[in-house]
Amino acid sequence: MQIITKKKAIVAAVIIALTAGLYGYIEYTKTNMDLMYEKADHVTGAKELIKEFEENEQAANTRFLDKIIAVNGSIKDVMKDDKGFYTVMVGNEGYTSSVRCSMDADHQLRDTQLQLGSNITIKGICTGFNADQLLGSDVILNRCVIEKK
Repeated sequence: MQIITKKKAIVAAVIIALTAGLYGYIEYTKTNMDLMYEKADHVTGAKELIKEFEENEQAANTRFLDKIIAVNGSIKDVMKDDKGFYTVMVGNEGYTSSVRCSMDADHQLRDTQLQLGSNITIKGICTGFNADQLLGSDVILNRCVIEKK
């Protein structure tokens, strides 16, 4: 009877090890989807998107969080960090709140590609909202790409 129990324990250990190994391999080789070729779940203007979060953040989170959002608006600012990654602020002039778009590393910008005040549509994954009454609130989009027209 102990022999059967030992065999079962060995078989169970092998199955667990194989399952863990397969899961590790899948996670290690997993790549992010390229948003350039994905359809947006929602298409909206920057002002409208910000307004939804400011009026009811919980409902907006339910609707937009972890979804692909295509947002259009005016370029308010373009920032480049010390590692060469770009963030594009989209919104309306005279309005302190904006949509903060961290550009995808595979689709980085050239310094001359965007002009302040020009209209743009940027697609990215909504990861949250930073509310600030004094400085203006930001809707955060990550892995952003410029939508081709």
